[in-house]
Amino acid sequence: MGRQQVRYSPEVRERGVRLVLEHQHEHGSQWAAIQSIAPKLGCTPETLRKWVRRAERDQGRRPGPTSDHQQRMKELERENRELRRANEILRKASAYFAQAELDRRPK
Repeated sequence: MGRQQVRYSPEVRERGVRLVLEHQHEHGSQWAAIQSIAPKLGCTPETLRKWVRRAERDQGRRPGPTSDHQQRMKELERENRELRRANEILRKASAYFAQAELDRRPK
């Protein structure tokens, strides 16, 4: 049985990240703050941790690809797949027409 994915609004995500970043000094660690705040938002601590990590990367506080960079990579990968498919179709069409030209009877 798979888990059902819950979509949280951007406002809930931003609020959760803001709460963690503002209140982490009141807890023993960032993880402790996350565990304290997540139930109040109605999400799991792991979900909130991922939101915080993404926000930290986007703000330059943590190394790694930003959300914009990841989105651009997805777009380029999708475009690359489409171009490979188109090239394969063109290659097969070219081979088909080349074979048809060879099979044609000379006049």
